[in-house]
Amino acid sequence: MDSLKDKYFKRNAASVAIVEFFWGLGFPVILESTFLQIFLKNNGASDFLIGLVPSILILGISIFPLLSSYLTRNHEIKKKIVLYLHVVSSCSTLFFGVFLFFVKDETLILPAFFISYVLFSLCIGLTFPVWLHFLVKIFSVKKSVQGLSIMYLAQNIAKVIASIFIIKIVEAFSFSLTSAAWIFLCAGCCFLIGSLCFIFTKELPSKEIQPFLKDSFFRHTKDTIVEMVQNKNLLKYLLGDLDNYVVLTVISFYANYATQYFGIENYTAAGLFVCFIYSGSILSNLLLGTLDYMSLKNKFLSTKLLSLVTLAVLIYFPTFIGFLFASFLMGFCRGTRGIIYSPCIKKFCKREDTTGYFAVAPLLTIIFGSGFPVFFGKMLDQFSYLGSASYKIMFSISFCIIIITLIFGYLTNFDNEFKNTP
Repeated sequence: MDSLKDKYFKRNAASVAIVEFFWGLGFPVILESTFLQIFLKNNGASDFLIGLVPSILILGISIFPLLSSYLTRNHEIKKKIVLYLHVVSSCSTLFFGVFLFFVKDETLILPAFFISYVLFSLCIGLTFPVWLHFLVKIFSVKKSVQGLSIMYLAQNIAKVIASIFIIKIVEAFSFSLTSAAWIFLCAGCCFLIGSLCFIFTKELPSKEIQPFLKDSFFRHTKDTIVEMVQNKNLLKYLLGDLDNYVVLTVISFYANYATQYFGIENYTAAGLFVCFIYSGSILSNLLLGTLDYMSLKNKFLSTKLLSLVTLAVLIYFPTFIGFLFASFLMGFCRGTRGIIYSPCIKKFCKREDTTGYFAVAPLLTIIFGSGFPVFFGKMLDQFSYLGSASYKIMFSISFCIIIITLIFGYLTNFDNEFKNTP
């Protein structure tokens, strides 16, 4: 079966790379976005509301995957489902861009945005586990990391292009409603075009006939949770992976830290910071993915070590160069996590169909994943009178949390890695 998958490797790698290239053009607007936090701040959002953005996304990808996992459990071929879910996910961003063209009352912008973002997060949550299972299924075990690195490389190149575009738009038109409307509309259109490119992928049936399941939603979810909780090595991995949420939270706030207290221009934070984030991701995709340097465990541990360096830079060297360096390191960490997450879950999974594992994994970390960004934002509001020191306190707390994730990452057993499988 793996040899047959390798036959279609170039086709599948190219197809998903095209999908992610178009999605990458829209990501700097809506995900891990410095543009988004400044856009919200300029429209009157508090730090607490800005902290809700990553929390809403994390809740969406933690709860709704359970539903899609259950509904697709008897569909062996998931290509069409993946395509349809991506198309639906793109519509909320597109419609919000259209809304900004016609809105007269600016007080409606924040409510409309959060409605749009909730819908986007819901749809992404439904898409997430099916898409991840689809990716690890279309590539062989040996070429899984390589295939994903090609995909993410295309995505991150597109992110850099989009970030430069955002710099020019914001520099020329500031954060006017018209310019913001065009940015959101273009992002939605890119998502939609990219989604259609799943048509070109080739998904092969499993080598083993899967039984038709008639269990209820609650039984299906309960059985998966119990199976995963009993997998101690998987739990160690998930605890070690919590640094991902810390980095995502820092990305959601550090641009305001830079612009409010250290004289960084809005257009620089909205565009150049993101360029460096995605440049870091590209380098990680090339070195750790395409060239496959380091073992899977060392790749995993490297994200924690670099996250510690990032936080130290933000605390002690909050200069223009320091912010660019921190952006690059966070991008490297995010890029590395992106290419190893799916193979790691697949590695620890005890099933042929990994959709359930991808659905439940975020649920097991939902309290921390959704709670930490809100806590971060609430503390910034609570201690705003301290100025930049309030951010440094939160970065220090983040530093301590990442040390804990490093310990769990070290304790995780990564024996018999994919790259060594004959």
